[in-house]
Amino acid sequence: MPVWEYGTEEMAIVAVASEKDVGLRSEAINDPANQAAQQPWVEMECVQLSNGKKVAQMDSLHLGSQLIVRERQEASVQKLGCAPADFCALSIGSYKPAIRFSGHSGERGDTVFFMPGNAEFDIHVPAGCETAYIGFSQEEFMRGARVLNPAVWDRPPQGVVQLATHRRSDFKEAVDLWLESARELVVRGERLDQAVLRNNILQFALHVVTVPQDDVMPSYRERLRALYIGGKARAFVDACLDEDALPTVVDICAALGVSERTLQYSFREYVGMSPTAYLRMRRLNCVRTTLAAEDPRQITVTQVAMRFGFLHLGRFSGDYKRLFGETPSETLGS
Repeated sequence: MPVWEYGTEEMAIVAVASEKDVGLRSEAINDPANQAAQQPWVEMECVQLSNGKKVAQMDSLHLGSQLIVRERQEASVQKLGCAPADFCALSIGSYKPAIRFSGHSGERGDTVFFMPGNAEFDIHVPAGCETAYIGFSQEEFMRGARVLNPAVWDRPPQGVVQLATHRRSDFKEAVDLWLESARELVVRGERLDQAVLRNNILQFALHVVTVPQDDVMPSYRERLRALYIGGKARAFVDACLDEDALPTVVDICAALGVSERTLQYSFREYVGMSPTAYLRMRRLNCVRTTLAAEDPRQITVTQVAMRFGFLHLGRFSGDYKRLFGETPSETLGS
């Protein structure tokens, strides 16, 4: 029998059949760090980039070595991380607004993303974007893929690839069906046949992605260069913040050897905003992380705000509340 738990402000129901390592969750996410924490199978950091108390709504089903995840992004986020060795994922995102998955754009409605094991990823998910993915053992997947299309799948790709498919709409319908079916079984108190569902997921994934090599979406050199510059800039910013230094646009241009115009274009492609706006968002996220970790008896909001370069406390407080949906004092006192 499932064990029922009730959590989150929206009283989301979580059903867990612990003896089979299966879990069904539906949760409102109010903190980008929690969005990452709810997906522990992947090493990931989430950074909130637009205003909103509610960051996302996430539904997931855990099936041991496999999983199904559906997310609706209420606030824009950037996801940074690396996939485990024996984990691969197949995903889609709505194309209006469009997701950016590493060097690929989701503007076309006839493609899916495949992320192999050990792949580093850098994802920009705009507010209003709906995403879904299924994850499974790469070893199991490759055994089937080599049989179905050995010319293409003799070995896994080295990084994220974008694949053309005629089954994109089927993908979304399948994810919705799997989640709703599992929920109905739990509500009725019936056992979920994991073996059947796991095989269904794996076979569906194989059928979607074992396409001819000519259908792999090409990457555009200009876009890749812009994303490379954006990634290098982000790493430079992170390194500065780790050393309690506050980087500027001039610092970034000097470190990367690019003009401001190039940096502006790169950041528009990378995270959909200017370098200046991105720097402010990163510093606001650093403030929130620090406030959430500190003892309110030992530190003040003003001290933390000034540490990250916010000298106009009135504007800072307003920007902070618009971005996170709560005041800095509420974060510190929580």
